[in-house]
Amino acid sequence: MVDRVVTGAHYGLRDWLIQRISAMLMALCSVALVVYLLLQPRLDYDVWTGLFSSQVIRALSLMFMISLFYHAWIGVRDVVMDYVKPAGARLVCHVLVILALLFYAIWSVQILWGF
Repeated sequence: MVDRVVTGAHYGLRDWLIQRISAMLMALCSVALVVYLLLQPRLDYDVWTGLFSSQVIRALSLMFMISLFYHAWIGVRDVVMDYVKPAGARLVCHVLVILALLFYAIWSVQILWGF
């Protein structure tokens, strides 16, 4: 009889594809922001607050942050599964990373919308 050890792995195309799409989305947003800032004749507080007063920019920023957090989750999860062998320690690492990323997501909403 084969004793299968459940590791929580999600092998396949889905995670690979999500990580690539999130990286492309973050790269496009970063390039757009850099181009916008380079086209400004002056950079000061008014330009920066004017940019982030738009709901579209806030939504795009939140989409960037969620992509970043999901991208980070996939990468950290894979590293933890590869290098942390005891199942209990792996579970603790996964839970701590998930809690940290959820905290960062909530904090991002608070920063962007000022709650």
